[in-house]
Amino acid sequence: MNSQSLGELAKALAKAQSELAGAKKDATNPHFRSKYADLASVWDACRKPLADNGLSVLQYTTAQYEQTVLVTLLVHTSGEFVEGVTPLLVGKADMQALGSAITYARRYGLSAMVGVAPEDDDGNAAVATETKAAPAKATKPAGYDEWALDITAAAENGLDALRDAWKGSKAEYRNHAGSTFLDALKAKAAARVAVPA
Repeated sequence: MNSQSLGELAKALAKAQSELAGAKKDATNPHFRSKYADLASVWDACRKPLADNGLSVLQYTTAQYEQTVLVTLLVHTSGEFVEGVTPLLVGKADMQALGSAITYARRYGLSAMVGVAPEDDDGNAAVATETKAAPAKATKPAGYDEWALDITAAAENGLDALRDAWKGSKAEYRNHAGSTFLDALKAKAAARVAVPA
């Protein structure tokens, strides 16, 4: 959902994105013993560029299609806005699990909305296959560009579709893409909510 016009917001976001830095990996995932960019780091990377260009972010939970979701709203001082929705996937029925799901959703929703690219090592909770960043290669494998389009389209259908497509892909494609590309796909997939037919 978004406002009828987006011209002013688009100009402001383009300026803000030119000033964005990557979110620092300053938190540690105890399960994987790896560093990742937490919610505070993502906010640190984007708060000033957004504010300097008349943009603000509002995040709140609501029910949508019989599922609890987190709504991320990017608003410009002109009144233009754009909205993104991230499902809350809660493993247990307790407040700690809900709080964790909201924090994850806020981080992924904010990153996807404004274009912050944290290197998110703990994203394995969303996609089980852990992929290490591959060294830069001089040439892409044959068919890589077509595969990249297909895997990006799969991410539009949510985390399950992305996981299945990634697992079914050739190892040479996954290795060439690396973890940064996978992280961007996971953020895109996490922002999708399936609409019942």
